[in-house]
Amino acid sequence: MLKATRYIKQLSVTSFMSFVVLLPLQQVMAAKILVVGDSLSAGYGIDVNKGWVHLLQQNLDQQAPKKHQVINASVSGETTTGALARLPKLLQQYKPDVMLLELGGNDGLRGQPPQTIQRNLEKMIQLAQQSGSKTVLFGMKIPPNYGSAYTRAFEQNYTIMSQKYKLPLIPFFLEGVAGHNQLMQSDLIHPNEKAQKILLNNALPYVKGAL
Repeated sequence: MLKATRYIKQLSVTSFMSFVVLLPLQQVMAAKILVVGDSLSAGYGIDVNKGWVHLLQQNLDQQAPKKHQVINASVSGETTTGALARLPKLLQQYKPDVMLLELGGNDGLRGQPPQTIQRNLEKMIQLAQQSGSKTVLFGMKIPPNYGSAYTRAFEQNYTIMSQKYKLPLIPFFLEGVAGHNQLMQSDLIHPNEKAQKILLNNALPYVKGAL
């Protein structure tokens, strides 16, 4: 009788594990993704349907049709201070599983103190964690003419936050785009349509890793 009971328990566990393994990938990975960024994610100067955020939705739909929802709450010109003020409502409204945090560039270009930028990023990360959302942090860089001390402190903000909260960090979101004039709009600040697939490829492994 004891052997029979053990066999039934083992069979039950095996059957359960088989059920889990056989679940369709799209059911296991279904997620709501909130993008909180600036003009790089808002699609400034280009057709928004050709921006990297829209391409992300298309890529996820190809693998898991209609299971992942990408919500773009990015605003051109956004700063970490502005996004921090908006974030509580966004988290409450959308209840995301993953937050993509692509901010800080405008703060840096305006010469905001790195400590202020770091404090705002940290508060947003904390708010996301409290809501049950994972965060993927997008690393940014600024031109060297701001001085080595400032640019170093600015860039270190992302590493510090990533290490402190154990977050996936894209080292430099504009890798392969910045400095390539053919991939930039006439202002040489904002990426053009040709650059959007590169931006998607920079972000995609980290996004999928968070799902």
